[in-house]
Amino acid sequence: MSPALSDGYDEHDTARIVEEPVKESVRSAFARDRARVLHSAALRRLAAKTQVMVAGEADFPRTRLTHTLEVAQIARELGAALGCDADVVEVAGLAHDLGHPPYGHNGEEELDRIADRIGGFEGNAQSLRVLARLEAKVVDPATGGSVGLNLSRASLDAACKYPWARKPGLRKFGAYADDLPVFDWLRAGAPAERTCIEEQVMDWSDDVAYSVHDFEDAIHSGIASLDVFASREERRALVETAHRRFPGEGEPAALEEALDRLVALDYWPRRFDGSMSDLVALKHFTSYLIGRFCSTAQVATQVAHGPGPLTRYSADLVVPEEVRAEVSVMKAVAVLYVMNRPGADEEYARQRATIAELVNALVLDGGRSLEPWLRPSYEQAPDDADRLRVVIDQVASLTDVSIVAWHRRLVR
Repeated sequence: MSPALSDGYDEHDTARIVEEPVKESVRSAFARDRARVLHSAALRRLAAKTQVMVAGEADFPRTRLTHTLEVAQIARELGAALGCDADVVEVAGLAHDLGHPPYGHNGEEELDRIADRIGGFEGNAQSLRVLARLEAKVVDPATGGSVGLNLSRASLDAACKYPWARKPGLRKFGAYADDLPVFDWLRAGAPAERTCIEEQVMDWSDDVAYSVHDFEDAIHSGIASLDVFASREERRALVETAHRRFPGEGEPAALEEALDRLVALDYWPRRFDGSMSDLVALKHFTSYLIGRFCSTAQVATQVAHGPGPLTRYSADLVVPEEVRAEVSVMKAVAVLYVMNRPGADEEYARQRATIAELVNALVLDGGRSLEPWLRPSYEQAPDDADRLRVVIDQVASLTDVSIVAWHRRLVR
């Protein structure tokens, strides 16, 4: 007998692409989803992929994996407080970056350029491809093809940040053309282009983790100094960066007020020299700020929709505009001082060249250098476009470390 479903979920939500026998009656379908993502190869690979600072260059800064685990933890607690199934929200947090290639967003942009004629590349669309096709777990006995981790509909939908296919002029999307059958399946019954509350909780948790932890990494590494927040000129630059990079999250005056509120907080760190006392103060700051950003969203959502449980499409997450502005100026710290640091452009150009040269080498190699799990897909591909998509899958799966070794071995 299957375990009881959480309030707000039904058998439509627990359905899988390929029906599976229930192994035991202890774990829910969603708990099984969580275990599958935790044990996936794609999650392990995030340990050597860039978050903001290049993975492996220092011990303290986040990698894509540690960021993912932090997003999942924040999302689980906020989701549970709203009445979501905690496992569904955690799955969304664990899965949201599985499709990211080496070198973070810089790598994503280069692969999108290379793949433009075959439908582009997008990290979220690639995440769906990883979950529903590329991970090794379940094979459809009817077709002999992989269905990836064969997650439940609710978990796949919660991980879907952009519920639409590629559109002209729109950079973000959630599914490639050849993944539309599974996309249509997971979106069955969902309102058009609206995300479920579990996804919204994950997305906000991603912003919270990014804003707070990348700030912590920048201060700890010395790339940014707390002294800049005493400078009106530097604070103006932060506001301008936030307004340009995150449009729609506050006008300059509101962003400036948000930054002033943050700096005036009792727990805002006043100095940092790497001492134990300063490390403790910085950690207290990150903890309190995460609580501030999440608790205000929880209260505002429950005021708007009631105490819950709030699940699937019964409600939308409500985040006050003032809090969105605060998160935006915090995210701008990483943009201004880490992503746009001196020498970054040259580094990004080298990364893009590495990706482009490796893709070209793999195409010219006729699939012979692909890993065994991808080689059959390449050999069975009906045309050059499908073969290029397999090559893109291979390169996207690599880490910041392994891509260098592949490039050294294959690029002459």
